[in-house]
Amino acid sequence: MKDTPVKSIVEIAAQTPYPPEAFVFIREGLHAAAVHAHGPEPEMTNPALAGQRHVTGQQLCEGLREAAVRRWGLLAKTVLNGWNIRVTLDFGRIIYALIDNDLMQKTEGDSLEDFRDVFDFDQAFSPENCLRLNLPK
Repeated sequence: MKDTPVKSIVEIAAQTPYPPEAFVFIREGLHAAAVHAHGPEPEMTNPALAGQRHVTGQQLCEGLREAAVRRWGLLAKTVLNGWNIRVTLDFGRIIYALIDNDLMQKTEGDSLEDFRDVFDFDQAFSPENCLRLNLPK
């Protein structure tokens, strides 16, 4: 851990082209992606088990896509574009800004490149895909 004080989401966002709301969405989406990949979170009595809930960049992108569609439906792409999120690499840039500021962790095998071209936004957020994914919560 760094010796500098932890920055707030607002301070971190100010150093990027993304607003604080995008960072909050990404952090919430990480939890949803972990539940999707690993099931409901068990009681964490053993901190060593926390690493077993890791998700890959690809899993996180898919989880964020689903979370966006569930939250905003057909407007998901419009909301994300309004936050300067236009490609999956933008998700990675936000994640790595959080990692660089000690608000998230990565494993040795993780890379920003894991977020490159996971899916095409036009296709992933097309009306037919949004309607298919916008299932009851």
